Order: sequence, then structure tokens, then C-alpha cells
Amino acid sequence: MSQTNPAVEKLRAQFEGAIQAESEFRGETTVTLRPQDLVAVARFLRDDPELRFNHLSNLTAVDWSKYPGHAAKERFSTVYQLLSTRSGQRLTLKVPAPSSDSPIVPSLTGLWPGANWPEREVYDLMGVKFDGHPDLRRILLPFNWPNHPLRKEIPRGGETVPFSMTWEDEEFASFGKQIVEAKAVPQVPPKQADANKHMILNMGPHHPATHGVLRVVVELDGERVVAAYPDLGYLHSGFEKQGESIRYKDFTLYTDRADYVSSMCTNLSYSLAVEKLMGVDIPRRAQVIRVIMAELQRLASHLLWLGTSVLDSAGVSHALLMYCFREREQILDILELVSGARLTTTYIRPGGVWRDVPPSFVERVQDVLDAFPKRIDEYERMVTHNPVWKSRTIGIGKLTQAQALAMSVTGPALRATGLAFDYRKTRPYSGYEAYDFEIPTATDGDLFARYLCRVAEMRQSLRIIEQALKNLPDGPVWTADRKMSLPPRQELDTSMEALIHHFKLNTEGFVPPVGEVYECAESPRGETGFYLVSDGTANPYRLHFRTPSFVNLQATDLMARGGFIADLVLIIGSVDITLGDVDR
Repeated sequence: MSQTNPAVEKLRAQFEGAIQAESEFRGETTVTLRPQDLVAVARFLRDDPELRFNHLSNLTAVDWSKYPGHAAKERFSTVYQLLSTRSGQRLTLKVPAPSSDSPIVPSLTGLWPGANWPEREVYDLMGVKFDGHPDLRRILLPFNWPNHPLRKEIPRGGETVPFSMTWEDEEFASFGKQIVEAKAVPQVPPKQADANKHMILNMGPHHPATHGVLRVVVELDGERVVAAYPDLGYLHSGFEKQGESIRYKDFTLYTDRADYVSSMCTNLSYSLAVEKLMGVDIPRRAQVIRVIMAELQRLASHLLWLGTSVLDSAGVSHALLMYCFREREQILDILELVSGARLTTTYIRPGGVWRDVPPSFVERVQDVLDAFPKRIDEYERMVTHNPVWKSRTIGIGKLTQAQALAMSVTGPALRATGLAFDYRKTRPYSGYEAYDFEIPTATDGDLFARYLCRVAEMRQSLRIIEQALKNLPDGPVWTADRKMSLPPRQELDTSMEALIHHFKLNTEGFVPPVGEVYECAESPRGETGFYLVSDGTANPYRLHFRTPSFVNLQATDLMARGGFIADLVLIIGSVDITLGDVDR
């Protein structure tokens, strides 16, 4: 295998003894390294002029303690997906973590500052420590949480509820007349904050400008932001732990509810990962329908962002919110038409789509294509040259391209720095390579540039939908591969094997081969990816959900430093987070 992979060839020549193992599965190469070689190897892969694996796409860990046949000494491994934004090539690094009780591996924050939050997440949920991390503390759970819940010995649920009161307590004697006294948890400012020199201000978690239950601890010098420390976890729902306890085919109910304003795109990325793990092909009609639904969802998401962001900017042209919702409702009507739901659709599923689109689908989508170009023209007339909008966005919340790449930022926030990186072009899926469209970019990296990118992306989505609608083929919308497909109804009367297969697929679910995959799609917010480890059963052994909102949000501090506290409101909005996508 190493003869066919230039990256591995170079690594073997450059770092003798560093590579402990190499494997390939579904076209993806995984290299296992010694911990002491991780930083040097990662730096080489990032900086080599031919390889240029400059994007830290994903970072997670696996607890192998209950994996069948795992005989290695190390219980934990950290896993890194590196990608070249130039070539689209991806390489997975795996690092066994010495010591089963207190595993430690080197931190990559010195190479990619964006590794900060993912490493904190691994420490929080898995208990792996990162040597050299600048601020290793919990990120999603309370600081006094008693365990690391993604470890295999920790049960799903069953945690001790921190309440000891019963109906016999005296406090309930006046129940209904007074409220039981609340005991507040002491708040500790981040260790980097200087509370003696600067004012520490809490923004959120219940604040409309945080676009959900997000708390930001802001360090201020007057009205100037010295630093902004997002505090997460108020909506943490344990998606990954739950995903490892249910069948592959059932997890789309949860991907619906992560980025709940872009369920089609999230379901698509999960379906792509499962289908890659299974090694199945999807019918052409299903692929085209997926593209149409994903681009309609992108439009709906960008409309929601545009309306709320303009409202954030002191309400200038606040009527635009109503106009954006008017158009968004037209799209949600189509989602309801095909799936029966408007937000949590569960329409795109591993294997295809739930059912074929109804006869009126083409006409309804054509209505969108006819109406939306003029509507977007109206938005631009209202906003693009509006002096208040320009004064609140131009030069505000800037990120350079180098900073965005270092922070692993993706989506419009990265493209606004001038890099035309979009998975639909860089690593096409669902037939995107057959569509003629452009990747809009800007150069200034500020709030106004992100606005320009998203508005231009709406026009490109319409362009893609128009091509897909004209070339929508006939045919099935579910894979014919019997590993995932039920036998035809007529076979059940004549074939015992077909009857057994039908029963097992419905009761046990499909079973992928042993292996590991990472697959992603371009959501309205950026890279949405899933890392799956199969142990040959119907449930994932490990399921990790890489969300763009979580990764992009950590750049808030960079964008806010030196600006006004009022700018922080628009900066948070410009990241376009969904808190379910952040906390999972």
C-alpha cells in the first residue's frame, strides 16, 4: 500500500520508525504513529510543499477496551483527519495513548490553534490529556462532573441526580406559594482573564444576541473587548453516547436535531458516512433528489441567517426578517411535502431517501426558481449599500486566511478570506461533480465579506437546483444492494431466505464490515462530518460528530479582540451557529 501513497512514502523516508502500522479501508489511508512523533509528522505533512495537508479536518479519540479482538496495550487512541485544501487528499493519523488510566498524547495546538476545543472535548468526554495544551479543562460538562462519559465502562444514563429533597422536606410545606431557594454554582472566570485590571461581563446564556443558549464571558477594557471566552454545554445532549447504543439506521433522528435548521444537509453527511462504511451505491434519482433537497436547505438556512443578522445590526431594515421568513416558508413547505416535517425531516437516510417525491414536487421547486432571483435582488438593494449595515460590518470581526486555516474554520467564514474551499468541489459527493456552479469568495474576511459570500451562495444554490431539476431521472430512490435493501414483496411468498433477510433487516438492522471511515459534506455552516468505527455489529462502536458550529465558534475570540462589545453581537451572528450543532 505504501508504494501507492506518496504521503506515506515520504513519511517513511523522513521519519524512520515513526510509522507503527498502515491500513487502507474504502480508499482512505490510516497511519498509526508513536506519540512522540505526532507533532513532527503533523508539521511535516502541513508544511511539505507537495503534500500541504493544511486543514485539520477532525480530531477525536476511541476507547478500544471493549472492541472485539483488540489486543494492543494502549486502551485509547487519538484520531486525526488531515486534508489538503489544494488537492482534496485526506490522510488519517492514529496515535495510541500510553497508560490506560491517565492517557496522554502531545497537543497539536502549536500547529493548529483550532485543535484547542476538540482536544478539550476529548479530555472532557474521554479523559485523554494533551501535553502542551494551553488551557486543558472541560468544555461541555460541568467542571465537577464525576466521570468521562464516552468511556466504555460508563453507562448511558443512570447518573446520580444532584437533588436530595423529598416531598417530606419542610420547604414543600408552602409549595405553590414560594419558590425553593436556588443554590448557585460558584462561577470561576477563565484563568487567562485579568479580573483586577478589566471588567468581566457575562453575555448569556439566555440572551437573544447569542442565537441560543450560549454564554460568552467577555473581558472588557471600557467598551473594548480584551478577550471573549465562549462557555458551552448548556444544550449538551450526549448525541455520540446515544449513537453508540442504537442501530445505524436509527441515528438520523438525532442528526435531524443537531443542526435543526439544516437537517437535510446533516442527514446527508451521516448517510454518506454509513454508505461509505457499507460500500453501497445509491441510485441516480436518489442522488439528484438529495442534491435538490440539500440546496433548498442551504437556501432556507442562509435566509434565516440573513434576516436575523440584519436584525442584530440595530434593527436596520428589520422588515427584511419578515421577507426572509416569507421565502423560507416556501422552502419549508417543500420539505413538508416530501417528508411530512418542516424541520426534523429524516428524509435523507442511509441507503437513499425515505420515499420518492410526489408529482407536484417539480412544480413547487420551479416556483422557487422563478421567485427567488428577484427576491435576492431585493435583499441586496435593501442591505448591500445600506450605510448602517456597512458601518456595522465592514472591517469588523476580521479573520485572515492563515488564521481561518489555523483555526480549522470552514464554510462561508473561510471562503470570505479568499480560499475557495468547498467539499462540493474539493471532494465531490452525490454527483456534484456533474453540476456547473461556482464557489463564491471574498477577500476581506470581515462580517461584510461573509454576507457577500452567503448571498452569492444562495444564487449558486438556485443554479444547482435548476440543473438538477432539468436532469431528474426516473428510477428507484433506494439502493438495490441487499445488504441494506429489503427483498421485493413478491419474493417473500416464495423464498425462505428472502423472508429471513426481511425479518433480520427490520429487527436487527444492517451490519457493516469491520472498519473505520470519516465522511463529510458541505453544510450551510461548513464541514459536517462523521467518524464511524464498526465492530461488525448493527450499532456503531464509535460515532463522532464533527460539527462546523462547534469548530467555527472558537474563532469568536480572534474576531472580537480589540472591537466594541456591540460588535460582539454581530460577530456571533456572523459565525452562523446552531447551538444543537455546537453542543450535540
